Amino acid sequence: MSPHSADTAVERVAEALRAEILSGTVALGSPLREEAAAERFGVSRHTVRSAFQRLVAERLAVAEAYRGVRVVSFDPDEIVALQQLRAALEGEAVRIAGERHGTTWPDAALAPAVAVLERLEEIAEAAPGARPPAVDAGAGTSSGTDTGDGIDWLEVERLHADFHRAVVAASSSPRIVEAHDALGSELLLFLLHVRPHYTLEGLIAEHRELLGAVQLRGAEAMREHLAHSTELLLRS
Repeated sequence: MSPHSADTAVERVAEALRAEILSGTVALGSPLREEAAAERFGVSRHTVRSAFQRLVAERLAVAEAYRGVRVVSFDPDEIVALQQLRAALEGEAVRIAGERHGTTWPDAALAPAVAVLERLEEIAEAAPGARPPAVDAGAGTSSGTDTGDGIDWLEVERLHADFHRAVVAASSSPRIVEAHDALGSELLLFLLHVRPHYTLEGLIAEHRELLGAVQLRGAEAMREHLAHSTELLLRS
């Protein structure tokens, strides 16, 4: 197998497992078995091992001595730590944006976040009143994509993450943007598990309000928003 083919095989396995974790099909804390994955995907165990390493690097999985690799457990301490990091990055980003733009950000700075909200509204209009499926942290869900209501909930979570990235990008601070982008899949996993607490319409309304609030109140508004989602997940 050529190096290019090997890389492609690794990414194919990693992408399939990543999608299952982010859809909730594979439960938090589930072991990832090298031999079973090699047989399932028709690849070598070395390829599977490399795919697992990518998931570990993305903080979707953890490797433990003598216990192998498992999907992250996302326990309360990890939730709090992730949200503290987000508050530091997103709070500082909106503070910087406020210094640059004042309390009314220009259309160019707002446009990416507004575009995300408009796409979410299109999805909501196609399936009014739809509620996201529950996510059982112990057993997983049968599907995290189209759940019969016409909505691809994984797309919703990606758009939710894109909204926050767009707000961070309004800071025009390349290092903060880079650090926030590095949260990547870990942020999507958080959003998967917070989604049962929202209707789609409620998610849109909350983030439209947030977009106005961060212009007026900066980091305080963002910290309040993130604290609310942390509380929802910790008490679930």
